[in-house]
Amino acid sequence: MRHFQRNIGIMAHVDAGKTTLTERILFATGRLHKMGEVHQGTAEMDWRPLEKKHGITISAAATSCAWKDCDITIIDTPGHVDFTIEVERSLRILDGAVALFSGVSGVEPQSETVWRQAQRFGVPRLCFVNKMDQAGADFFATLRAIEARLGAKPLVLQLPLGGEGRFCGVVDLVAMRALRWDGDSMEPVAGPVPEDMLRAAADWRRRLIETVLETDDAAMAAWLEDENALDETRLKALIRKAAVHHGFSPVLCGSAYRRIGVHPLLDAIADYCPSPMDRPAIAGEIPGTGERAVRPPSADAPLAAMVSKVQMSRFGALSFVRLYSGRMSTGHVVANTATGRSERIGRILRMHANEATEMAEAVAGDIVAVTGLKASGAGDTLCDPAAPILLDGFVRPEPVIAAVIEARSAADQRRLAPALAMITREDPSLRVSVDPQTGQTLLHGMGELHLQICAESLKEEYDVDVILGAPQVAFREAITARVVVDYTHRKQTGGPGQFAQVKLVFEPLGAGETGLVFADATAGGIVPAAFLPGIRKGLRVALEEGGLAGYPVEGVRATLIDGGIHSRDSSPLAFELAAKAAFRQGFMEARPVLLEPLMQVEIATPGDYLGAIIGDLQARRGSVRSMEVKGGVHEIAAEAPLANLFGYVGVLRSLSQGRASFAMRMGRYAPLPAGLAGGVIAAAG
Repeated sequence: MRHFQRNIGIMAHVDAGKTTLTERILFATGRLHKMGEVHQGTAEMDWRPLEKKHGITISAAATSCAWKDCDITIIDTPGHVDFTIEVERSLRILDGAVALFSGVSGVEPQSETVWRQAQRFGVPRLCFVNKMDQAGADFFATLRAIEARLGAKPLVLQLPLGGEGRFCGVVDLVAMRALRWDGDSMEPVAGPVPEDMLRAAADWRRRLIETVLETDDAAMAAWLEDENALDETRLKALIRKAAVHHGFSPVLCGSAYRRIGVHPLLDAIADYCPSPMDRPAIAGEIPGTGERAVRPPSADAPLAAMVSKVQMSRFGALSFVRLYSGRMSTGHVVANTATGRSERIGRILRMHANEATEMAEAVAGDIVAVTGLKASGAGDTLCDPAAPILLDGFVRPEPVIAAVIEARSAADQRRLAPALAMITREDPSLRVSVDPQTGQTLLHGMGELHLQICAESLKEEYDVDVILGAPQVAFREAITARVVVDYTHRKQTGGPGQFAQVKLVFEPLGAGETGLVFADATAGGIVPAAFLPGIRKGLRVALEEGGLAGYPVEGVRATLIDGGIHSRDSSPLAFELAAKAAFRQGFMEARPVLLEPLMQVEIATPGDYLGAIIGDLQARRGSVRSMEVKGGVHEIAAEAPLANLFGYVGVLRSLSQGRASFAMRMGRYAPLPAGLAGGVIAAAG
């Protein structure tokens, strides 16, 4: 494995400048000879026609470049909340990340979401405060927000030189020098720290030193004895240790659009981001035994790799794979422990957007695309058949919106099912179902834009023209009381009969808990272990089917406390049917309620329109959580039902003469008011 390897992602809120920064990095490293621009539709990384059309990143794109002694793989991730699955599966396979923040807007809603995703996977982060040349940019306000809203431990490595239109460079606190950019040059000009910034720079450098010394007792003792003992090389080593192993986040600043700060950021990626060897050994489960196992980040260990995404391309179906250990070569037969099937590796490609370079072999630490995988999907584990392991996957978010999808013609109808199968294989946050009442096909996703992009992708990439119906809210159901159900399933048809008795306690889970939690509290083998999987299956099916309006049931604890069997007529199927019937009976006795998704909404508006916007939010059953003023712009944090936010962007533009903006993300599920719930239940039939 190459020690000087970096696998990083660029993550941020939409419009923070991720793709622009990536383009500048590729130009600075010589990977591109001409920089593209997002607003002109010429960005290399936004290569899909739909990305050029909408001016946003829709799917994570991988590229690679070299800087000094480092080989760097970069994944440019989407910033729009509807495509958060792209960030989720990217962070699962990365070793480090650059968290990008707008110096004007600071920490925005999706910034918090992606930060928490990186935190969950233990991915070390650098922070880059972008757009420092724009009106209203405030480095220190953004720094305070990073610390307060994200719970981060920042290490300030740079201070801005000038502000807004006068922003021209940074003060490097590690080397104690000023770096200035003139004109269109990528290269900074180094010079002394300006006189009027010497005191502030010295104070911030001392804070930096005192913070990183907390991670190394020996260095602290040496510094206390002689402050000159800590030279630039030693300080960089301490910053790297704090960032890779102690959860600190180095903070830099610049303007990607004007190329300011790109070179120092590349230096920071090389100096402070972890290599694959710095990351812990990957852990997983040995299939069939339940035992935990680890694979060290070594090319000599047995193969353990994860599929992060599947994407159609001119090369066919491309599977993006991260190798955690071992080697993979063309023609190699691997085991997919998620499906139990074997797969043969076709071509191995190193990607640059939609261009590729063929490789004979990939080793631990590599992120590559491979062809030839027939039945592997995102989150699946590929491993050595002689040393099977199942790695922990990533969280697939539950859709919050659905719409009827129909083909425009008979020819489109014939192609629709296979196209939907492929597009849901590419994007695990999409779901397809059939309405049992009408027989119509429903497409489920993360938001209106998500479904719109999906429909456009079907036309653009699969030549299937579709019509999307009006969006529908993905409600949930829940119980609110504890019930005990004693149910006996008995059926005799002349041949072998069916018999199963279950006594189950159903109760709601605590706040934040979801799904089914099943426990067997019987003693003495009253219900043999062979029948317990049938009970679990019956309960899962019943929860998925719902009981009030056919929506999935959230958060149920089911405890088996008694039961009975027949020596001849009991079977797993009988217990599955008994469990389903018991839940249906108990559900209606447990004071069920309908739940609706409440969205976290953040609105930025000039003060002239504040009253109208708040009044409109309240009319939508929204509630304002907080409000603050930043640079003359009022920022409103609110919570509102998704059902009342369809088409909200147009309403907001109308209320503010196009001057307000908003972002929203999934917040929580909450009980739907009884008056409205009755209408939903009645409509479900």
